[in-house]
Amino acid sequence: MLTVDADGERLGLTVGSVVSLSLEPPLVGVSVNRQAAMHELLRRAGGFALSLLAGDQEAVAQHFARGVPPLAHWHGVASREGAAGAPLLEGALGWLECRLAAEHETGDHTLFVGDVVSVERGRDGPALVHVGQGYVSL
Repeated sequence: MLTVDADGERLGLTVGSVVSLSLEPPLVGVSVNRQAAMHELLRRAGGFALSLLAGDQEAVAQHFARGVPPLAHWHGVASREGAAGAPLLEGALGWLECRLAAEHETGDHTLFVGDVVSVERGRDGPALVHVGQGYVSL
């Protein structure tokens, strides 16, 4: 789950994958459609957070994948503010907070590269993974 906060404007988006790009320095990548509301907000925020969802958090993943209207976007979703300001979803397996390091246009998406500035371990348990047309717990 990708989240940002740009001057109080918070947004979350379920992403299909997070890519480990480098161990030294620690870099990760996420791809966002250039038409998505998240695209420009992430640029403005200058960073993002990733909440690694647990196997029992499918409802949260579906909530943020549906494009919920702004007024209902965070309704009923337990979160806390990360050190860099982006929301961290409660109950996750872990969290990464990143500073935007680079961006690369890739077709109709942009690959955003995050310099990992904070890592926090969450609860133990299986991870939520999107496979085919649904979610599984691994």
